Amino acid sequence: MKIGLLGGTFDPIHMGHLVIAEEVRLKLALDEVLFIPAGQPWLKSERRVAPGEHRLEMLKLAIGSNPHFKVSTIEFERPGPSYTVDTIAALRDELGAEVELYFIVGFDTLAELPIWKEPSRLLGMCHIVAVRRPGYAELDWRSLEQAIPGVSSRVVVVDVPQVDISSTQIREQVAKGLSIRYLVPEAVEAYILKHRLYT
Repeated sequence: MKIGLLGGTFDPIHMGHLVIAEEVRLKLALDEVLFIPAGQPWLKSERRVAPGEHRLEMLKLAIGSNPHFKVSTIEFERPGPSYTVDTIAALRDELGAEVELYFIVGFDTLAELPIWKEPSRLLGMCHIVAVRRPGYAELDWRSLEQAIPGVSSRVVVVDVPQVDISSTQIREQVAKGLSIRYLVPEAVEAYILKHRLYT
């Protein structure tokens, strides 16, 4: 079995996330994609993040119509900062050694891999799927390889449609009273308005 893993703050989830997940699923013939909302993301500790229950509910609303998409609350169930290597190790134990894991990241995130906790151990537990992000230049593979020897042999690059949407942009538009229609699924837009998130 091949499972894709898409982690993130999802504050909120948007159409760009969904397009990436579906394209990677189809191109790599994955059985399913597991969305993993961050509990307490250590790289975003300086920013206030919407409560986990709201981010989780928006995720469920966004993926509800796709039988290949599922949500994992594994990072909500652990206290303290969320480190990807710990999450992947826990999923590896839970799902079994025979399951192939494909961790999906943008080129911008992949460039930060050397500062993550135990990046070499992470590479030993899963494949990394790298997708290009709008406005982000090509990756400096040489520097990445110098920082983490062997990384390029564990990374699969998948071309996906460039959807230039960000959660930051959505939060800012909501705060200004502007429309977010077509940036997020309708059910997510309704949820944000109902619960007065980001205002």
